[in-house]
Amino acid sequence: MNKIFAKMNASLKEKIQKIKIILTDVDGVLTDSKIIYDDNFLEYKNFNVKDGFIIKPLQKLGFKVGVITGRESDVVKKRCQELGFDFHYHGKGGINAKLETFEIILKENLVDPENIAYIGDDWIDLPILMRCGLSAAPQDAMKEVTERVDYITQRKGGEGALREFAQLILEGQEKLEDLIKDYL
Repeated sequence: MNKIFAKMNASLKEKIQKIKIILTDVDGVLTDSKIIYDDNFLEYKNFNVKDGFIIKPLQKLGFKVGVITGRESDVVKKRCQELGFDFHYHGKGGINAKLETFEIILKENLVDPENIAYIGDDWIDLPILMRCGLSAAPQDAMKEVTERVDYITQRKGGEGALREFAQLILEGQEKLEDLIKDYL
């Protein structure tokens, strides 16, 4: 058993048991928060392959996985399509837009907030982080966010934070070892 999971309190373990949907922000979670433009204003982002690799195994186990991002970005849309996220919402960065999207996901999937895990890194993510069943932030998230979440990853945004969070959920639901056996 993972040392982190073994040290978790009972409340966190209980929250993990209820998760059916895992949602993530993009900039600062799936990326290192940098937005790079070239002279032609083409956008570049760094994604961590470890975050992408976990999407299909999660889906194989029955989880739905989605993105709620505050920016419109063709690069991000392409990455979401490439990875096969169950849903991805873009340009949802207004004060209440991300939370409104979260509420749509609840209704469309017939789940309660306690069935959703969300990882975000900045103030705009706080409404979802405060409403979802299991909240997390990358190690380098804003202080006001890390002070309010259930779990802070050891990894920074863009360095496998989603993967770490997903594996924590898998371990908490006793699904991680069986999944790893598929690769042995």
